[in-house]
Amino acid sequence: MNLVTTIILISVTLSTVLIIVSFWLPQMTPDYEKLSPYECGFDPLGSARLPFSLRFFLVAILFLLFDLEIALLLPLPWGDQLSTPLTTFIWASTVLILLTLGLVYEWVQGGLEWAE
Repeated sequence: MNLVTTIILISVTLSTVLIIVSFWLPQMTPDYEKLSPYECGFDPLGSARLPFSLRFFLVAILFLLFDLEIALLLPLPWGDQLSTPLTTFIWASTVLILLTLGLVYEWVQGGLEWAE
């Protein structure tokens, strides 16, 4: 047998064994909670219009903002190999300074305080 046939045979055998084991291992004991349409812990018979805190949305938006800004800084090591690495450093420093100033502003304004 050649190498490709051996690899295919091992893959098929391993997949078959895992499929068979996955049918035998799980414990199928359904109870009232598992059979209910909502497993998130909320009462499905109550009001669907529960108020959300605006603080939650503010923290979520701040997280997305900082997450996206970090993604902008990911190519920074490759930017150092350009002909003018000082320009790359200046732009990256500008982005970090703006992020830091925004974070300080939110902190001073109390936007990061969860409870009032």
